[in-house]
Amino acid sequence: GEMEVWALYAYGASSILKEMLTVKSDDVKGRSKVYEAIVKGENLPDGDVPESFKVLLRELMGLGLEIHIQ
Repeated sequence: GEMEVWALYAYGASSILKEMLTVKSDDVKGRSKVYEAIVKGENLPDGDVPESFKVLLRELMGLGLEIHIQ
């Protein structure tokens, strides 16, 4: 939940937050890749754009804003 995110932020756990809010949030393929990397003892893969950010972009585009991400 949101309170847990703020608690981790206050604690300075940016790596855990990045993992929770990207590859483990709503990306099924990303979660599988993270699991495989943990089992194999490899570094965790970088996360893709979170689904919540994609939803925000679609809402802004619905308001007539043209958004370009580089």
